Amino acid sequence: MSSTSNSFYDPGLAREINALYKEQYADITSFLCALIKHPSLLGDEESAQNFIEETFISMDLVVDRFAINHEALKTVEGYSPSVGEWDGHDNIVGVHRTKSSKGNSLILNGHIDVVPVGAEDLWSSKPFDPVIKDGRIYGRGGGDMKAGIAAYIFAFNSLKKLGYRPASDVFLQSVVEEECTGNGALACLHRGYKADAAIIPEPFNETIMSAQMGVMWLQIEVTGKPAHVLHDTQGNNAIEATFKIWAHLKKLASEWNKNKHLHPPFHAAEAPVKFNLGKISGGEWASSVPTRCQMDIRCGFFPGQSPKEIQQVIERHLEITIKNDPSLENINYTIAYSGFQSPGCVVDTSSKFINLLSDTHEKELGRPAELFASAATTDVRTFQLYGHIPATCYGPEALNIHGIDESVSIQSTVDVSRVICHFITQWCGIEKVD
Repeated sequence: MSSTSNSFYDPGLAREINALYKEQYADITSFLCALIKHPSLLGDEESAQNFIEETFISMDLVVDRFAINHEALKTVEGYSPSVGEWDGHDNIVGVHRTKSSKGNSLILNGHIDVVPVGAEDLWSSKPFDPVIKDGRIYGRGGGDMKAGIAAYIFAFNSLKKLGYRPASDVFLQSVVEEECTGNGALACLHRGYKADAAIIPEPFNETIMSAQMGVMWLQIEVTGKPAHVLHDTQGNNAIEATFKIWAHLKKLASEWNKNKHLHPPFHAAEAPVKFNLGKISGGEWASSVPTRCQMDIRCGFFPGQSPKEIQQVIERHLEITIKNDPSLENINYTIAYSGFQSPGCVVDTSSKFINLLSDTHEKELGRPAELFASAATTDVRTFQLYGHIPATCYGPEALNIHGIDESVSIQSTVDVSRVICHFITQWCGIEKVD
């Protein structure tokens, strides 16, 4: 790995970059709005990825477009059980290769998939028809994380506009499935894309991520005994039992949160272990005691614990608590695991990579970069744990991600892009375009 000294810093080029960014506010705004208009929900990313592919081609990048091969990935460490397979469900990688290799190589990664809009009638405007108001762009996926993709695209392309290119390999990745498995980033790694560092511009308010929690998705199906409501005492209500089981499971999260002092990055977090009952369905008829009910749950857990270990702890906890709950005596249940089975990770914040990113942020924005330990998961774990690539998240300020009226700050997006551009010049080095 190459040195990360600031020998590549060029004050003259730095001034050129800053001057160019003063002119790019409208361009970045326009690009991000155009990207939001592609409703890239899970399995429906093709239109947005076509847009990204066209953008990469216009930047003179070599484009590698490929689908996730689940059969090939199932044996790869870090794979999470698929929640579905779709046509046009591709990753896009824009490849910049250099012959000189004067600096360090870099991955700029972002996910194109966005979460469902929820109750659309609660939005102030149509979720995929972006609205600009008070310096913000409103629209699903604007913050999480199409603004980050816009930021790294403009960071790379700004150098090209000034007649430069990175003096080392750079890979711009637009991946799928970040919101459910992380298999998109894993597929990039499995395809051979490695570098000396990776930045993911997730919307963490211009902080540098120092750690992230593990995340597991599980599905619990509860079976009761059906009966007519006239004879409800002869039945066992699966829906009511499901909520009781959920209450038992939440107690486990409370217990784990008591151990946050054992995990230094999360000392300041109020409750880093977060369990969420995200989906529930059950019952057959309003006048029948329901037979079945299923809940889909997201469980967080600390770095250093494996998904297999967490599965065993959860299963044992439910076995004991349900056995000791008389109201659940005649209830049966099964547990399945699909979606995230993702361990947490800790970032080495003393590394030359993080120090340079932090120094660049402070120099360009005039304030120290804060560290952030995330209770959520990101594709950073793929690079850190399985690619042994130093990685972190550094992205713009956003509000209501996964919620109603999601929005992102335009100025923050511009600032993050500018910082990443300056970082590239020092981390990767630069050379004149022939």
